[in-house]
Amino acid sequence: MPAAGDNWTTAEDDAATESALLQQVLALHPTQVTLAELVRELAGEHPTFAQRDAIERAVRDLAATGLLHHREDFVAPTRAALRFNELLDR
Repeated sequence: MPAAGDNWTTAEDDAATESALLQQVLALHPTQVTLAELVRELAGEHPTFAQRDAIERAVRDLAATGLLHHREDFVAPTRAALRFNELLDR
């Protein structure tokens, strides 16, 4: 988190969104969650285009790095993400 008066870069904002999204998916596991549900969970009932776009980008980028599965409308953590989460909890 930036200090008072500092500005976040786009990359920092994207990383924060990815972190929040991954934490939410891990917390909800094994419940299946849709992209629309994640948008509501993270941005509220009436998200702006920018909020929805940031969440969709986060899903895409986390899937590309092997931390999420994104099939049709459903989003789920990969085995690698689940194992990493287990290791962090020790």
